[in-house]
Amino acid sequence: MGNKCSKSNLPKKICPVCKLYFTWRKKWRNCWDEVKYCSERCRRSQFSNKTNIT
Repeated sequence: MGNKCSKSNLPKKICPVCKLYFTWRKKWRNCWDEVKYCSERCRRSQFSNKTNIT
């Protein structure tokens, strides 16, 4: 068939906003080192949290 990799062997990171693990996705293959957030929602809420702290 093909060289299929087990999903449990994929790299994982922790999202700094929601503190949950997220795994590598194919769309992130070229920029995995730069990915910090698990979703667009977490990325947006990170910026809004910084502006609301005063």
